[in-house]
Amino acid sequence: MCTGSVSGSDSGTNGWTRARGVVLKTLVLIGGALWLKRMTKSTTRWDHTRIVTQSLSGEKFSREQASRDPDNFFNLRWLSCPAAEMVDGSRVLYFEQAFWRTPHKPFRQRFFMVKPCPKEMKCDVEFSTYAIRDVEEYKNFCDRPEDQRPQSEEVIGDISEHLTTIYLKRCERGKRCLYEGSTPPDGFPNTWNGASCCTSDLALLKNNEIHTWDIGYDNDGNQVWGGKEGPYEFKPAPASSFNDILSPIKTSLSA
Repeated sequence: MCTGSVSGSDSGTNGWTRARGVVLKTLVLIGGALWLKRMTKSTTRWDHTRIVTQSLSGEKFSREQASRDPDNFFNLRWLSCPAAEMVDGSRVLYFEQAFWRTPHKPFRQRFFMVKPCPKEMKCDVEFSTYAIRDVEEYKNFCDRPEDQRPQSEEVIGDISEHLTTIYLKRCERGKRCLYEGSTPPDGFPNTWNGASCCTSDLALLKNNEIHTWDIGYDNDGNQVWGGKEGPYEFKPAPASSFNDILSPIKTSLSA
């Protein structure tokens, strides 16, 4: 009786152990399948748009490049921030560029528009630049408190002439960049400084750098403006180095 009882207990224990093992294996397989699904889930068109928008935003400088090659590059400040969202979900950013010593006096002001590429095109993100109707109203837009900036509806109404469009693709594994692309080979019309058209190349790097190369050509195909030795390289600067750079802006905004 005792032996039989013990034998029955062993049988039940073994059965429970086997059942528990099956349950654990099932849970592991389900968990593994969910993890694999998450890891292999493709990035959506709007995910690409969001990543590019984040990469374009912020304050960056070409200081290192200017120190390395002062004959061909200036120390410029790149500043961009979100400004509005279109009805179709396209992101609008304000952008300005200035010499680092006079950041409150930008010499270039633009709106960026970022949205997914059309499905029929072999690219991920369409990045376009537009002129601004009243550039004076937008000076130092990103440096101001949000309640002192033109609001979303006004921003959308101030989007003016289309200037360029760059078609960005996600970079292949192993490359330094996240996204890169260029304008079509024929470029876009441009009449500044004797040009008849211009081309642009853009690369967004994994370390938050932006490399951009804009070139203007005349009717004979000669380069009349833009870098000749390569793209401008904009890198985020350490916060501690911004003190002298930001002081003119703070003074200007508080005046």
